[in-house]
Amino acid sequence: MREPDRLAELPVRELIGRLASKAPTPGGGSAAALAGAMGAALVEMVGELTLGRTSPQVDEATVREILSAATARRTELLELAELDASAYDAVVAARRLPRETDGQRADRATRIAEATREATRIPLSVAESAADVLRLAERIAPLGNPNAVSDAGVAAQLASASVRGALLNVRINLPSLAADDPLRGEAAARIDQLGAEAREREQQVLAVVAELIG
Repeated sequence: MREPDRLAELPVRELIGRLASKAPTPGGGSAAALAGAMGAALVEMVGELTLGRTSPQVDEATVREILSAATARRTELLELAELDASAYDAVVAARRLPRETDGQRADRATRIAEATREATRIPLSVAESAADVLRLAERIAPLGNPNAVSDAGVAAQLASASVRGALLNVRINLPSLAADDPLRGEAAARIDQLGAEAREREQQVLAVVAELIG
């Protein structure tokens, strides 16, 4: 049987083994996206454990909304994990193109620029999606099943790590973007905003968790 190519189809042990290998992909970018996907899954779990509870304090419509949004983010982040690995592979392939003639050098430079832009855009998308997961964790923590509040806390920590890890991958690629590329300024601004938000929201969720655990 042919080995699955997609990261999401790999057994956990094999996925971790691939991350541990000297192969450049999957790497930190994919790992950040997968952390975010796990955070989203835990938000979903808390939501599922909350639905059907006979408590007047639980607004099931809100829980279902959070659950649906978390499912969408989980799906998105799993796909972004694949795209991040593909984007880096494209950068490596572009750098290996021949450069013996002027035409080859021009084509190589264009391909490298295009691949680097994608390798910057994708982790920025990971950070944006994981930031949404963190917001969902913040919403579910105070109204979810109290027995699963620690899971909401873990979801927040995973989502925060996803944001911060993805932003590292954005930062390392920014200097390689063309000086006039609009993504350069946009990404630089979002790095500060998303990083600060992730730290603040993670602490807010953990404060709720600590209060409910007692």
